[in-house]
Amino acid sequence: MSEFLRGVKQACTGSTATPFVLIGNFEVEDEWAEDEVGLPIFGGRAATAIVNRMDEFALLLAGPGDHVVLKAAPDPDYLAYLESLGIGLPGILLTDVHDPGATVSADALRSPRLLAVLRSLADRGAHLLPHGMSAMEQQLCDRTGLAPALPPVPVVKAVNSKIYSRRLATELGLPQAAGWEVETVAEFAAAAGEAARSIAAGRRVGVKDAYGVSGKGIMVFDDARRLHQLVRMVTRRADRSGDPRIALVLEEWADKALDLNYHFTVGRDGTVRFDFVKEALTENGVHKGHRIPARISPEHVEQLVGTAGRIGARLAADGFHGVVGVDAITTGSGGLLPVLEINARNNMSTYQTALQERFLGPDTVAVARQYDLRLRTPLGWPALRDRLGDLVVTSERRTGLLVNNFATVNAAAPEPGDTRPYAGRLYGLLIARTEEELTDLDRGVTAAVLKETAHV
Repeated sequence: MSEFLRGVKQACTGSTATPFVLIGNFEVEDEWAEDEVGLPIFGGRAATAIVNRMDEFALLLAGPGDHVVLKAAPDPDYLAYLESLGIGLPGILLTDVHDPGATVSADALRSPRLLAVLRSLADRGAHLLPHGMSAMEQQLCDRTGLAPALPPVPVVKAVNSKIYSRRLATELGLPQAAGWEVETVAEFAAAAGEAARSIAAGRRVGVKDAYGVSGKGIMVFDDARRLHQLVRMVTRRADRSGDPRIALVLEEWADKALDLNYHFTVGRDGTVRFDFVKEALTENGVHKGHRIPARISPEHVEQLVGTAGRIGARLAADGFHGVVGVDAITTGSGGLLPVLEINARNNMSTYQTALQERFLGPDTVAVARQYDLRLRTPLGWPALRDRLGDLVVTSERRTGLLVNNFATVNAAAPEPGDTRPYAGRLYGLLIARTEEELTDLDRGVTAAVLKETAHV
């Protein structure tokens, strides 16, 4: 078991020996936003099947003695590869049904056989540790007797709102981008009027849903007329529905140098353990990976450690315990904005912790990233590994690509006989000794992946 996971067990249950049942219900924000009113226009959900198979990330967070609930069985050759690296795998539990458009939690709730197994684990003291706690995971606990490792849903939902993040930063006197939190259409109209003056002064303004995730539920404006058009759309919708609520944050876009994600764990007793800070890689507001270590000064690290302690103390006072990731940025002028948003749930960086402990050291640099694929037929692990050749980490070669989720490669594959091309995603940790080696490794993997999919 990783030291990181040992600390999470202690923080959430009071004992490092507590067995966990992990469930990777990614984009739990969709559940939190179910009864909220947000922006009227959202991006598409074409990648839903892929996102739902991100549940496999939990395999490399859990330890021996834990169990992980998955929507489908992992590629057996991929599991053999992980075991060849000396990674101790947890027990794997499969849902009875697999709907590509449903989260693993939704599938689990429709799985009588699985629910019976979970009841037996509950009798042995197992706790459910989801990616994030929503009503679905609470229902899973209610139906199986599993104790929740995380706080009640209303607490978790409240502290994950972007409105909460901004108000907490204001309360603690932390520097943040100029902005406004709004909870009614009237407040939105007033804030948009102020934001229009920022746009007129040459600054861009982002409008974000309180529970938006991964680049969804966000609109960026550099034209005040477009912002006022949005206000009119929202006002008309409120007039038709009779519901004046809306949960949004408006912020001036800061002069960003680097995106950061720092991570800490809050205990039931209010203790706060700072875990790490990583450089976040983003593209158009969408998370694409991490760089380890982050290229920031010791002074900025010290500031983040102190900020984590203050945020963690307030989260504990509000009833929260568990894993927390906070997005931050450094600015072009050398400053630090330590709170863009608080994610009181597992973060992508959470799932890299056990691999970091085992494979990274002071003489290594790493990038966790995704590679987009275009496939016509399912790609098995042996074929991909052959294509990658000596670019893959092995028990003898500790640098290269270490794949930490293979399920997403074929998650969107169509029914047998359908030869239409489909999108896939390969997630991995690139490990090297130098920056130059890291760049060459990334180029090599990219070329191998493109070669694999060039015929499509």
